[in-house]
Formats: sequence, structure tokens, C-alpha cells
Amino acid sequence: MNIALIAHDKKKPEIITFTTAYQNILEKHQLFATGTTGKKIADATGLSIIRFQSGPLGGDQQIGSKIADDQMDMVIFFRDPLTAQPHEPDITALLRLCDVHQIPVATNLAGAEIMIRALDRGDFNWRKVAKDERNQVE
Repeated sequence: MNIALIAHDKKKPEIITFTTAYQNILEKHQLFATGTTGKKIADATGLSIIRFQSGPLGGDQQIGSKIADDQMDMVIFFRDPLTAQPHEPDITALLRLCDVHQIPVATNLAGAEIMIRALDRGDFNWRKVAKDERNQVE
């Protein structure tokens, strides 16, 4: 599965702790991240991560493009709801794309833990089946 990892500045320590705790699950999947978040996670865990630009420089939109092209299966986005973000329209657009394309998204630690445990149980295998069916139709 293709998993996007994103975190606002004040949430970066939290996503590093999360990815360290669930490294054994995440290493089985293709990981993508916005620039700084991806570097910090890779440095802390050694996980292989495809990095995009930082969020304010277009990284959210690059991940959104992957969603629109059906190349992303899950988004874990640790948002900071208490700090104004200058690129809020990009964030809103990313979340909208998740809704439009039925991409599971967690915006906090509690939701991310539920999703990662479900991923480990195989609860997201429907994404692969749906992709296979779409590819057969084309």
C-alpha cells in the first residue's frame, strides 16, 4: 500500500514517535512524505521514504496529485489545529481529495493508531481489490 505521512511543525515529534512505534508495519509498505517530515522520519527510523516538497512549497499538492491519480491508499496527517497555517487552502484541498476518492485519512494520533492496526490486520485489502478491478476494466 502507498501511505502518505504529513505533519505540521509542532506535530513532527509526534509523527516520529508514531512511525518509530509502528516501524515494523510501515516498512512493509511504500511510504511518501512531505519534505521535512520525510527527512525527520527517515533519520529517526531508517525507513525508506519518497519525499516531496515541504507542505508550504507544494508537497501537499504533490500528494494530492497521487490521490487524484489513484496512486495513494492512505494518508496520515498530524495536523496542528491550534496554529494558523499559511497554506491552509492546500490542506483543505488535500482533505477534499481524500473524501472525493475514498482515501482513508487520519489527522491525529488516535485515528492513526486505529488505521495502522487495521492495516496490519488486512482491513485495507479492499483498496487492492478495487484497483485490480479498475485495471481490468481499462
